[in-house]
Amino acid sequence: MTEDFTAEVLICGAGTAGLTLAIELARRGLSFRLIEKMDGPFRGSRGKGIQPRTQEVFEDLGILDRVVAAGGLYPRQREYRDDGSYAESYVTAHEDPTPAEPYRLPLMVPQFLTEGVMRERLVELGHRPEFGCELVGLEQDEDGVTARLVSGAGEEVMRVRYLIGADGGRSFVRHALDIGFPGKTLGVRAVVADVVLTGLGRDAWHRFSEGSMERQVSLCPLAGTELFQLQAPIPLEGDVDLSTEGLSAMVAGRTGRDDIRIQSVSWASAFTMNARLADRYRVGRVFLVGDAAHIHPPTGGQGLNTSVQDAYNLGWKLAAVAAGAPDALLDSYEEERRPIAAGMLGLATRLLDAAKRGEMRRGREVHQLDLGYAGASLALEKPERGGGLLAGDRAPDAPIRGAAGQATRLFELFKGADWTLLGYEVERDAVPSRPGLSIHMLGPRGDILDEGGHLRDAYALTPGDWVLVRPDGYVGAIVSSSEVGGLETYLRNVGLERGRF
Repeated sequence: MTEDFTAEVLICGAGTAGLTLAIELARRGLSFRLIEKMDGPFRGSRGKGIQPRTQEVFEDLGILDRVVAAGGLYPRQREYRDDGSYAESYVTAHEDPTPAEPYRLPLMVPQFLTEGVMRERLVELGHRPEFGCELVGLEQDEDGVTARLVSGAGEEVMRVRYLIGADGGRSFVRHALDIGFPGKTLGVRAVVADVVLTGLGRDAWHRFSEGSMERQVSLCPLAGTELFQLQAPIPLEGDVDLSTEGLSAMVAGRTGRDDIRIQSVSWASAFTMNARLADRYRVGRVFLVGDAAHIHPPTGGQGLNTSVQDAYNLGWKLAAVAAGAPDALLDSYEEERRPIAAGMLGLATRLLDAAKRGEMRRGREVHQLDLGYAGASLALEKPERGGGLLAGDRAPDAPIRGAAGQATRLFELFKGADWTLLGYEVERDAVPSRPGLSIHMLGPRGDILDEGGHLRDAYALTPGDWVLVRPDGYVGAIVSSSEVGGLETYLRNVGLERGRF
């Protein structure tokens, strides 16, 4: 007898992680509910950096152009000296795009604008968050999860196959599962606020007293808005006045200027910086994503991006298992994403230490283009492959041309819910077609042409090679034609069996 579930998945938390996961499940046709205990959307700018790898994810989700239109690039930073003079520099290294990496500059988009675009996309897919709905209890067994919810309509109990905790650093889900959250407090407390002000131009990120932590304050114009984001370290103990008057006094005291006047405050928060990582990302049928699994200082703009990519990793795996793939596929979520978060915590902490010394410039290390899953259980490659692109790496982009003559890109082939298999001078029928797998050939009578050699250079292919690209844009397998049997086993293990549908 088949159990009657209210939905396949319950997502608790409608921030960037929860919204990403909801979009992923919606475009795969998996039933879900997305709940948020707050009465409305988050209205602060907190996570304002969109790194190049996340831009690639947003392109796949169909929202990149709208996100870019909502925000803009980071302005130059202007560091003021005590005598009123200043020096200017770029916060991030400016690098031109390449065929393999089409996005190489972080975007500045206030979090509330990013999430607004994501909600619009979700509505297009037929869904929306349920605000004012809180998870207050959960129990799970071998077959599913029973969740107890409270909203303005009262209390309800629902039954789902999987429950996802995307409910932030103080996650109810994590506490309910009794998952450890070890780490440390970093000895820094700060204010972040979105303000309307006069007296400063919007052409620069204004920084004052960079050599003195107790007097530092920065005021960054938020692209796409009339707001500035105020950031400033504050004492570890004691109350802080987050009103217009209180923040005005802070700015005047730290800048030594009376011409900078805060007119209003739309959002403000005081927080203590921590670096913590959940001991586990999965307990049975319950998973953690985003800040529920990791918290860290905001330096380097890594948090929102890591959260988006957690959900992007988990979404296709949930859909695959719901469609019949082995449950073991879900174990690869923690295997792949937890080490990424551990590295991110280390990077953000190092960048915080540099910021204390007044060093703010960021390089490629924050772009997240070099992160991947090489060596993990879902990475299969031919034994003799000894360098260059490896299974588990991010799949590069490349300009190509269809056999009918139209120019396109690999990323266009990768878009959507399917896996993509590229064959380079291979026998067309060596890997049979199946639902969920798009197969493309290069070489004689192939359907795509690599006229500039960019694909061959990026993937280091030799005749007879097959490259399998996962739905989340990472290389799953690189094998030769003699190893097609191993590729077939791999495809079965991720739910792509011949004739299964």
